[in-house]
Amino acid sequence: MSKKIKITLKKSTIGSQKNQIATVKGLGLRRLNSHVVRDSTPEILGMIKKVNHLIMIEEQ
Repeated sequence: MSKKIKITLKKSTIGSQKNQIATVKGLGLRRLNSHVVRDSTPEILGMIKKVNHLIMIEEQ
């Protein structure tokens, strides 16, 4: 059973690069302070690394 990660969007994507905006949408985040719970897979961790300046991460 893999670990769960809670991801919260803390900064706006306005002015960000197109690939970073697409990554945030790919994670399932829509507006500020929205959060999702995802499995800790290498794919998700790579997406988190790309936009770590916009999000906050908590382990569950």
